[in-house]
Amino acid sequence: DKVLPTLQEFPLIRVWHVGCATGEEVYSTAIMLHEEGLLNHSKCYATDMNQRSLDIGKQGIYPIKKMKAYTGNYQNAGGKDAFSNYYVAKYEYVILKQFLRNNIVWAQHNLVSDSSFNEFHLILCRNVMIYFNRTLQNRVHHLIYNSLTIGGVLGLGRGETLQFTPYEECYEVIDRFEKIYRKIR
Repeated sequence: DKVLPTLQEFPLIRVWHVGCATGEEVYSTAIMLHEEGLLNHSKCYATDMNQRSLDIGKQGIYPIKKMKAYTGNYQNAGGKDAFSNYYVAKYEYVILKQFLRNNIVWAQHNLVSDSSFNEFHLILCRNVMIYFNRTLQNRVHHLIYNSLTIGGVLGLGRGETLQFTPYEECYEVIDRFEKIYRKIR
């Protein structure tokens, strides 16, 4: 409700999922963009330093036993369709539909040593920096700041913050509880 209206202004929406692990959140974003009519003019970049995790995400195949919880999450988030419309069940797994995977680029990226590779309108870096010391956190904040367009949106994990970083004054709070910020300078 608070982020999508600002993204609709861009002709091509670039989303970066930092530390995407096996990609569940990436697909959640793709579903959200689809339901808002934005997926066809969006490109999601899913990065992680673990190639094995990226391979799992790229396949879009997940254990069927997780679908009950995922369906509940989808419904609680205000999903507009039946969650089962986004996958096909086969044996003990579900395969996410191809149209969700079409606009996702999977790539290995190390936040500590790699640099920015694009300018983004939405960056989701959730529960990544909690594993870093203050020096590495500041490095990641610098990388994110340089990768996010003015007016772009940053989503952090609940245990992460912009407070006491060199970039705190460069963002305005969109949602303090959900840790969502807009870059203002």
